[in-house]
Formats: sequence, structure tokens, C-alpha cells
Amino acid sequence: MNYRIIRAAERGLKDIGWLQSNFTFSFSSYANPERSGFGLLRVFNDDFVQKGGGFGLHAHQNMEIISVLLAGRMNHKDSLGYSEIIEPGGVQIMSAGTGLRHEEYNVGDDEVNFLQIWIEPKLGNIAPRYQRRQFPEEKRRNQLVTIVSNDEGTAHCWINQNARLSLGYFEAGQQLRYPLKPLNKAVFVFVMDGSLMVNGQAIGKRDSIGLWDTDLVSIECPAESRFIIIEAPINS
Repeated sequence: MNYRIIRAAERGLKDIGWLQSNFTFSFSSYANPERSGFGLLRVFNDDFVQKGGGFGLHAHQNMEIISVLLAGRMNHKDSLGYSEIIEPGGVQIMSAGTGLRHEEYNVGDDEVNFLQIWIEPKLGNIAPRYQRRQFPEEKRRNQLVTIVSNDEGTAHCWINQNARLSLGYFEAGQQLRYPLKPLNKAVFVFVMDGSLMVNGQAIGKRDSIGLWDTDLVSIECPAESRFIIIEAPINS
């Protein structure tokens, strides 16, 4: 097994008042040649958006873009005709494909916190697509729930890549074993709250660990913990 830990304090930071972004990998004004991504996981941003702030209309192409809303209320509007409000526990995906434009704003009274995740696509120049699902926290206690997969279905969002994203919300003392899919995979774990032991390595709040060259990940929860697991190819 190989692994790499990135502590919360080691992330890049962009603070422009209405937006505070914490960059695990190089993005925007944060450039770190040693952190260009983790396999086909290219972007993992922990974003905080103040009331009234947001991202104006902008374009994407040939990228699988996933947003996981942790707190607050955020709108989504895009060139495909979708216009809706995302609540905590909401997960949205955009298979940007040949291109789309979208905007997101904090439309509530409280700070928005969401995870912005970009994964390189399996196929380029596909027809763009948007999808949203809701995963209420009270229905996820002590279980690992798939929120995004490459498999089509009604229980989760699906994307154009051999990847799987799962949310965990576990009480103190819980343990789980996460088997990887076939070869050429890697696993990235990020802790939103609490702390974990991941294959014997301690990671705390807002820390992350990437693991590869292993077929099983064991997770122990010393405290009540909320985390996300991203399984994606090392390369295309």
C-alpha cells in the first residue's frame, strides 16, 4: 500500500471576502507542482460562500463536475434549462461534455459550504448532462451511501467515468471495510467532521488521505465522523 496525507493546514487558500476556497490540489491562484491531482481526480475544493455571494455564469467542457452541499442553500441554473435550489445533503453532477454554462449563488441566510470535485471523463465530447439527488443525513447514519457512480440508476447520480463517491456518517466506535473495484484504482478520503483511522493512519477534521496499490481500505471512527470516499482510476 502507498498513501499520501494532506493536512487541512497544508491546503491552498483563496479568500476574497464572499468566498473562501480551500484547495487540496492546484486550482485558480494556487499552483503546487506536487499537487496537480490524484489520478483522474483533478480538483477537490472545500468552498465557503457568504450570503449573497456566488459564481456567475461560466462555462465548462469535458469534465465531470460534482458538488456536495454540506451546509446552507445554493441555487443552480444552467444552459440546459435547469433552475433549482440545492439543500444540505444535495449532490449535483454536470457531465460537461461538449460544453455547458452554469451559475451558483448562496440564496439562503447562512453560509454555504460545499465540496467542488472534478474528475476527468472517460469519453470526450459527449452530450452535456445535469443531475441532482438528495441524501438526507438522518438516513445515512452508520452506513456508507453511494452518491455518485458510473452505473445508471435512480438511487444516485451517475457520471461518465469509472468512479464511485460515497458519503459516510458514523458514530464513535464504528468500523468499516471498503473493498476497491478492479485494478488501476485509487481511493481518496476527506474528513468533514470528526477523525478517522484509515489503514492505520490518523486523519482529522478537513484532512485527506489518498491511497493506492491496495485492494482494501479499513476505516475506524474514534469519534462521530462525517467523510467522503472517492474511488477513481489512476489513469485513463
